[in-house]
Amino acid sequence: MSTAHDFDFLHGEWQGRHRRRTDFLDPGSAWEPEFTSTSHCLPLFDGAANLDEIDMPHLGSKGLTLRLFDPSTRQWSLHWSSSGTGRLFPPVVGRFTGGRGEFHGEDSYDGKDVRVRFVWSGVSATAARWEQAFSADGGDTWVTNWIMDFTRPPTPPPACGTP
Repeated sequence: MSTAHDFDFLHGEWQGRHRRRTDFLDPGSAWEPEFTSTSHCLPLFDGAANLDEIDMPHLGSKGLTLRLFDPSTRQWSLHWSSSGTGRLFPPVVGRFTGGRGEFHGEDSYDGKDVRVRFVWSGVSATAARWEQAFSADGGDTWVTNWIMDFTRPPTPPPACGTP
């Protein structure tokens, strides 16, 4: 069951490795070359919310996610914005069960209404995976179109003379 601390693992600094499809609705489309990112997640509301900013130089943009936990429904809402658009996209809503988070919402892509699914898996203190999928048929079929693997940046060695 989801709690206000499901996303505690995400707090702090991360490096990301991304794979994206060239067409988010075509399961046969090619994958773009991998690219990297850096991100920082800040806890808010004693863990029941967080805010992260991701820098993706390859795309020439940054992204921001606001995550909010609703204690009455025990669900999270995830709100995404891109520096490229300056707008807040419709949220995806869901929860964690058995170490896997699944979140659904409605949006549009290339002028088509789509269902959106975010999945968080492989969560640990040093790694996590996020996947995005779109469905143009109401959720009957899904096209996974963006995969991001998170790892913690290496800890620099202590400065000379530091214990």
